[in-house]
Amino acid sequence: MDSGTMEALAKILADTGQGLTGTELSKFIPEAGLKDIEPSNTKWKRLYNSFVDYQNRNKNSNNILTFINLTMKPSRYVGQNEKFETTRAELNKRLSFIGLLLNEKGIFNPVSTATTITEAEQRVNRFKSKLENRNIHSKIYEYCNAELITENYFHSVFEAAKSIAEEIRKRTNLTLDGAELIDKAFAISSPLVKINSLQTETEESEHKGFSNLIRGVFGMFRNTTAHSPKIVWTITEDEALDIMTTISFIHKKLNKNSH
Repeated sequence: MDSGTMEALAKILADTGQGLTGTELSKFIPEAGLKDIEPSNTKWKRLYNSFVDYQNRNKNSNNILTFINLTMKPSRYVGQNEKFETTRAELNKRLSFIGLLLNEKGIFNPVSTATTITEAEQRVNRFKSKLENRNIHSKIYEYCNAELITENYFHSVFEAAKSIAEEIRKRTNLTLDGAELIDKAFAISSPLVKINSLQTETEESEHKGFSNLIRGVFGMFRNTTAHSPKIVWTITEDEALDIMTTISFIHKKLNKNSH
């Protein structure tokens, strides 16, 4: 590992605002098998010096990577998912230059080595790029931008599904949620949201079908993600893209036809 990569990793891990505390450095540096060269130095320089010392003595990066594993254990970030994913994304931009990626479980996966800054950043933002290629509705980015950037498929789907209910509430001033919200907003007898003029049987069928589509999204994706731990309910990238496309279609239909 070159000095530039070590410096970048140290600055992320020991960031003044979001990074490890001095006490945590005192714990994890020796635990990872590193030497605490200058404990009185600023946090990132202290960690950087420990990295450089190990690299120079051993001619490998094994314990540097062990340090990242120890400090990026998901269990340390319970209740701080956004912090974990943001830190992981920034680390992965740098780690991509040495052919590694830190996955959601805090474990390294080998990947092809990035050679340019653009390539490193695009790799981390791959999911968002694929969504943009599908011309996804802008509301998706409003509601789950942080999750998209870090390729957190589980929470991307959860937040995007919630965006539908929130948009309907904004249009109707209702305070309901789930099936109750859909029943009230799309009631044929007195709809607060319409996607057509409801003048024919065909238009009524379309209206009912659209409300059932939303109800299905809530039932299959929103309710499932709200009640299932991520480790049990796995969403692949392809599945997430398809779900997001469906939610985007709903937003586009609401924008185009609701009165």
